[in-house]
Amino acid sequence: MRIGIIGLGMMGRTHYEAYQEIDGAQVVAVADQDPKRASGDLSGTGGNVLQGGLTHLPMDRIKGTTNFLDLINMSDVEIVDVCVPTTQHVELATAALKAGKHVLCEKPLARTSADAEKIASAARSAKGFFMPAMCMRFWPQWAWIKQAVAEKRYGAVRAATFRRVASMPAGWYRDGKISGGAALDLHIHDTDFVQYLFGMPKAVSSRGYAKTSGEIDHIATQFIYDDVPLVTAEGSWCLGDGYGFTMQCNVNFENATADFDLAREQPLRLSENGRTEPIDCGPGFGYAAELRYFVDCVKKGQKPTVVTGDDAVRSIKIVEAEVQSTRSGQMVRI
Repeated sequence: MRIGIIGLGMMGRTHYEAYQEIDGAQVVAVADQDPKRASGDLSGTGGNVLQGGLTHLPMDRIKGTTNFLDLINMSDVEIVDVCVPTTQHVELATAALKAGKHVLCEKPLARTSADAEKIASAARSAKGFFMPAMCMRFWPQWAWIKQAVAEKRYGAVRAATFRRVASMPAGWYRDGKISGGAALDLHIHDTDFVQYLFGMPKAVSSRGYAKTSGEIDHIATQFIYDDVPLVTAEGSWCLGDGYGFTMQCNVNFENATADFDLAREQPLRLSENGRTEPIDCGPGFGYAAELRYFVDCVKKGQKPTVVTGDDAVRSIKIVEAEVQSTRSGQMVRI
């Protein structure tokens, strides 16, 4: 499969590196408005999970351009991978779908649920396949948790807590008009996974505050369900400079507790029958698994089902309710 990546910041670089792990996937084109990046020089791009790493692309076998639409219209590009700032997703994802390409689009799908619905609507009638890049659904340990919850392997879930916090990232993330603040850009990972585990909540009750972006940069939410007593998630870009990045979750079943912490050598542990043991889910992060799944769907002619455009729209609607609750101080029904 011949792939073109639009946007070579943190996520564009991460996706390029992930494609190198996938048999039958070849990045043949890249596009970035920065001529330096478009020429393959990625020095200076960092990230939450992957730091350093690749700094230069092999441009002897990759076409580079500063014009996004040029990449979309390249005849040898089959999959367009959109990794630009959130407010550009609607224009580029819909253009690529209209051009007949298969399209992967980074999260959040759009700045608002209304704009996200425009992409989802275009995807429903498109020739090519479409998938939003919700990587936590593919993260090996979190996929294990999803299966354990679905099977009720350790009984019903009594509580689930999620925490994803960091210092304020650099660049366009600091402009809430583009990023939506941490509530939309960062916290949506956990909001989406809550939806993935338990479906749409009846309501949300959130508290938080703005710091740098002008939007909500620290948020804590209780998701209200009839059948799960306690589901909470915290997301923040307000930790002190140099704090780094923390990603954790804890799912408490009737008969066991699954606990994940990215900082551990064995991130997932299960406590059951008086013992706590690591759970080996294999190496790697969710990025390669996510992209491998999409490439395989395209190869097999099978529409992606693990995550859909409609799922991404719903996750943004939940975040919008969380932001409304934070600002009003009231529970918001969904």
